[in-house]
Amino acid sequence: MPTKQLKWTYLLVLALIWGSSFILIKKGLVGLSPYQLGALRIIFTSLFLLIIGFKSLTEIKQFQWKYIAITALFGTFIPAFLFAIAETKVSSSVCSILNSLTPLNTLLIGILAFGMGFKRSQFIGVLIGLIGTGILIFNGKQESSENYTYAVLVIIASVCYALNVNLIKKYLSDVKPLSITTGNFTVMLIPALVILFSTNFIEIAPLQETQHSMLFILILGIAGTGVANIIFFKLIQMSSPVFASSVTYLIPIVAFFWGLLDNEMLTLFQFFGAFIILVGVYLANKK
Repeated sequence: MPTKQLKWTYLLVLALIWGSSFILIKKGLVGLSPYQLGALRIIFTSLFLLIIGFKSLTEIKQFQWKYIAITALFGTFIPAFLFAIAETKVSSSVCSILNSLTPLNTLLIGILAFGMGFKRSQFIGVLIGLIGTGILIFNGKQESSENYTYAVLVIIASVCYALNVNLIKKYLSDVKPLSITTGNFTVMLIPALVILFSTNFIEIAPLQETQHSMLFILILGIAGTGVANIIFFKLIQMSSPVFASSVTYLIPIVAFFWGLLDNEMLTLFQFFGAFIILVGVYLANKK
């Protein structure tokens, strides 16, 4: 398949996987705390990747391990916990919409920290995206009993993702996606275990509710994190950081339909805010 077609295929597959991640987090929180959920997500993914990709670790040069550790921190470790905490107070649909700020943050960080050039339309896109975010959060805070202060955590996670894709493009473009992903989760395994067993996980593990939630997180860890990260890193390498992060155009659509099935509904003004965010993302990505 030609590269142009292949990158769009990867983008659609990622949208389906990551768009389903928000509802899996919501279901996982039924029997787990946010910290247990984030830790288990990392642990399940780490074990899966070490089984299929342990040999690929030898392809990572010694000097590249520091970038592997940094991208692990910003690309997965911090966001895994931020999203879990945010979804205790904010709906999965709204979290997915706010996650679509990632391309805007990718552009901003690329300009400020990595010397990326930009056009006036891209700058306008960033401003429009921020306006849409304000509408979404502040209207949601007025119309809903949800605590939209927690929405800020999703925005911080999107900044982490944006920093991650710029770092991978600049420092790890010559490393195979499987090696990057396996290296990331190898670095995170021990910290995740420490966090998990510092909670009351041992006490609640035998409960049926906990085991049911763990099943959702197992799916999230293997498909939504392990497999998806491999595809994502490949997409970054074959395209650009901004194109790769454009998967967040499509994620809210998938997440919204999952939310409908789980009785979530956005207000009219929240739809308006979401639309403005996506317009901003489009302008920021426009060549």
